[in-house]
Amino acid sequence: MREWLEQREREMLCDRASLASESRGRQIPIPPCPNRTCFQRDRDRIIHTKAFRRLSHKTQVFISPEGDHYRDRLTHTLEVAQIARTIARSLRLNEDLTEAISLGHDLGHTPFGHTGERVLGTLCTFRHNEQSLRVVDHLERSGQGLNLSWEVRDGIVCHTGSRKASTPEGRIVHYADRIAYINHDIDDAIRAGLIVEADLPQRPLAVLGYTHGDRIDTMVSDMIRYGLEQQDIGMYDEVHEAMMQLRTFLFESVYGRANGDIDKVTHLITALFDYFLAHIEELPEDYQVNRERDGDRRIVCDYIAGMTDRFAVAKYTELFIPKSWNIK
Repeated sequence: MREWLEQREREMLCDRASLASESRGRQIPIPPCPNRTCFQRDRDRIIHTKAFRRLSHKTQVFISPEGDHYRDRLTHTLEVAQIARTIARSLRLNEDLTEAISLGHDLGHTPFGHTGERVLGTLCTFRHNEQSLRVVDHLERSGQGLNLSWEVRDGIVCHTGSRKASTPEGRIVHYADRIAYINHDIDDAIRAGLIVEADLPQRPLAVLGYTHGDRIDTMVSDMIRYGLEQQDIGMYDEVHEAMMQLRTFLFESVYGRANGDIDKVTHLITALFDYFLAHIEELPEDYQVNRERDGDRRIVCDYIAGMTDRFAVAKYTELFIPKSWNIK
């Protein structure tokens, strides 16, 4: 089956596509799977991780939202995967590689969203894309890592920041991540009452569309057209500039207001970090195994970055909030 799938890739994908049969391989060579390509195998390994399951209880934008329909880090990840796969399929690129990168791109995100990331960044060297790579390389499977293929690892660490992924599939995920969060964060902000439709800047809306679905369709369609005409991954200037104008609007008008508990999150994460740095022996064994190689600050950072919002609150409560006395 794997050989048939690899042959189908060679027949159906374009010349620029990353072929599973030509992968640069894994850090530790292993026998190939008889039923799946290496990229399909990586996708499955990511889905079955503890880090992937924890995404459902990690903040996307709104800290501890009261409502069932706000995005969390897992729903964001699934939206990125859907957008990225649509683009990859239309450009005849490797959909399996694109999906694997998408599903793994935020595994290293902290509790409490970007607020948590900023706080950890003041306590240790931290960027969530680099932490995502660290999760798949060193933290999952009790410190053994997932041993993913080179192309998936490259796409994960390059999904944000100035460094571009080496594969067109990885570069698609970079754009799909922005398309997803810009649009769903607008949707969530309106639902939360932080803004109303009339607050959105009209110039980018005139280009992209006036509804959530229209904006995504415009951006995705533009990337497909750009890819077919320019034989590269990107957007035409008009659409890209409109997308970035909406992104600027979100940073100026939404994100700061959505994170109303920034001081509380800062105190909570700093307190947990200081406590476990002083009580390193209390970290779970899965993190202790990396202590000699990486040092105390790094493994404490790993532990806190891996927490869900509610686990972080529960751990803080356990360590710092006095328990009630049952006096008879």
